[in-house]
Amino acid sequence: MNPPQSGNLGDVFSAHARSDRVAVVDLYDPTDPREYSYRDFNGNCDAVANGLLVAGLEPGDRVGILALNRVEFLEVLFGAMRAGCVPVMINVKLPDETVEFIIGDAAMKIVFADSDQAARVPAGVRTVAFDDGEDPFEVFKIPTEEPFPSFFPGRSDIAEQPYTSGSTGRPKGVLLDHVGQVWMIGKIVESRDIREDDCSVISAPLYHKNALLAVKSALSAGGRIVLFSRFDAREYIHAIERYRLTMLTGVPTMYALILQEEELLDQTDLSSVRNCSMGSAPASDNLLDTLAKRFPDARLNLNYGITEGGPILFAWTHPEGLPRPRTSVGFPIDGVDIRLVDGPDENEGVLHVKSPGVMKGYHNLPDATEKVLTEDGWMDTGDILRRDEIGWYFFVDRADDMFVCAGENIYPGDVEAMLERHDEIMQAVVVPAPNTLKAHVPFAWIVKREGSSLDEQTVKDFALKNGPVYAHPRRVFFVEALPLSGTNKIDRRALEAEAVEKAREDEGAI
Repeated sequence: MNPPQSGNLGDVFSAHARSDRVAVVDLYDPTDPREYSYRDFNGNCDAVANGLLVAGLEPGDRVGILALNRVEFLEVLFGAMRAGCVPVMINVKLPDETVEFIIGDAAMKIVFADSDQAARVPAGVRTVAFDDGEDPFEVFKIPTEEPFPSFFPGRSDIAEQPYTSGSTGRPKGVLLDHVGQVWMIGKIVESRDIREDDCSVISAPLYHKNALLAVKSALSAGGRIVLFSRFDAREYIHAIERYRLTMLTGVPTMYALILQEEELLDQTDLSSVRNCSMGSAPASDNLLDTLAKRFPDARLNLNYGITEGGPILFAWTHPEGLPRPRTSVGFPIDGVDIRLVDGPDENEGVLHVKSPGVMKGYHNLPDATEKVLTEDGWMDTGDILRRDEIGWYFFVDRADDMFVCAGENIYPGDVEAMLERHDEIMQAVVVPAPNTLKAHVPFAWIVKREGSSLDEQTVKDFALKNGPVYAHPRRVFFVEALPLSGTNKIDRRALEAEAVEKAREDEGAI
């Protein structure tokens, strides 16, 4: 990929701006697909940028996007950056209070929203509706006869300000600059062999790093993206054959739901798929085995990333062409420095990273920034990884998810991986439950494979046989599906709250 001449992240697909190839297939309404060529899509992004300037916005002003996935979301995203403004992507599943906090914290001058989200924007903040409304999006856009003169950013100019999930407090705005993000996209396209003939599906929400990165890298390479407003397993499968998808993206939970649609998969031509990319959570051997059977010609690629870290740190391939272990998150991208600290040895510990893509800090939070970011640019991810003798990295767990049971440290990811080795377990999640004698004990939530007759005692016996005694789940709950957060990751906080209630019920029964 050639970096955009402007150095502006909004111009990351400028090399293809005049192409009549399809850039985006918008399935906001699956019954009425909308296709946009690079030429048309680029022109719409320019029209948004021009509209922002006419509206009086200046470089550095924050522009909110409160919407489900749709092409207009992307037009605002790229158009705002071209105007030098900073797009702020807001999770539509957040409560009103948190949405209002983000809008105020970022001091947004304007918010672009789905019509059914517009009422959530506080009074006094201009709201442009994508559909019907007093201030419609199509009127806001002002087409340009010549290419829009994009803002030329300096090293400290911020490109975008995503907000963290806020699972341990209020969300924090992450400051990502143009220079670092353009560098990062170039590295991803190069290291992952993303090509012009690729067709990628985007069904994870665009306010999350996974989807945003997939869009930018696919368009940068000149490929085509198929954009869903929200994830639906059956529609996702239909799209594989209909659009000859080559790149599938998502989190393990999404793939697990896809694989449960066995009859539909049997009837679908899946031969076009050459890459299955997944991140945000570890994937079990059972899940990977089933994926490999369904997509025998596809590479299965586990990703590790953190919004504050750039977000991607690892390549799918080794510089010397060495085979990649299936559960590895990859080999460090050239230009990404890594160290593991506070672990049992130099090959396991909390991941610290340094690269041009690392955030500049948290918006308006100097103390929080200082806790994770050193003056010389090293960032503490809070994640525990290990490295093998060749240099491949493996995700172990979130340091924050570790809990203590009778003096023993329990990493839920280790217990989940062990449980998911059982042939009849599709997914497992382990969370701490309060216990008077041991501080906490593990409780497990299990999704069984179809037709399984697995019971609680069998799961406990399997855990006792295959893992440390102290880590076996004291209670096991079977569910049809695990609860998901707004970013389609497993909602551990919801399960932790449920574990507290279950523990209280157990104490009351004694």
